[in-house]
Amino acid sequence: MDIRKLQRVIVDGLEDLKAQNIVVFNTEHLSPLFERVIVASGTSNRQTKSLAASVRDAVRAAGAPPPRTEGEANGEWIIVDCGAAVVHVMQPAIRDYYHLEELWGDKPVKMKIASAAPHLVKAAAPARAPVVAARRDSASSSARPVAKRAAAAKHAAPAKHAAPAKHAAPAKRVAPAKRAAPPKRATAGRAAPVKHIVRTVGVKKRAAATSARAGARPSSKRAPAKR
Repeated sequence: MDIRKLQRVIVDGLEDLKAQNIVVFNTEHLSPLFERVIVASGTSNRQTKSLAASVRDAVRAAGAPPPRTEGEANGEWIIVDCGAAVVHVMQPAIRDYYHLEELWGDKPVKMKIASAAPHLVKAAAPARAPVVAARRDSASSSARPVAKRAAAAKHAAPAKHAAPAKHAAPAKRVAPAKRAAPPKRATAGRAAPVKHIVRTVGVKKRAAATSARAGARPSSKRAPAKR
């Protein structure tokens, strides 16, 4: 496989999983074993392992022999040997410590890399004159009905003050209702109270006994005096 095509396949595999700071160096004049050294960064062990697997799958899909990998157990620095190109997937702290750019970075290769920061272009300032004119027109149109309402309010006769309401007379106090007399108890069907009975049986017997002893005396009635 052509080295240019191989380096393009490797960079595409790294960009698929959002690798950071991808750089490609030409090492033909430094080592006869490989022609390209590619360095990329991953934020975690999981991402570095995923980036190495993505490069391996992309190279296989392009028809090249399957690459060999080292360092997947740790995940801090993984090397993917693709034959003519060697890929170093490293975490930022490990990359800053070893700084492979000083060792292999004599001849960087220029490539279109999507992960590079795009050039920002300042947008032209929009014209403000039409906006100001439109604001003035809207302000004048909105002020017209307000001025008409103010003029109509001046000509209108002032409203008369309503007479104060008279104080209502205090309500008379209602005399409390008299208590109703308790209902009399019904006497129907009840017997009249029993009066004390004078015992006269013994008195009559005594009077009869005394009269029998003394004998009956004729009653002497005086004749009425003649007039």
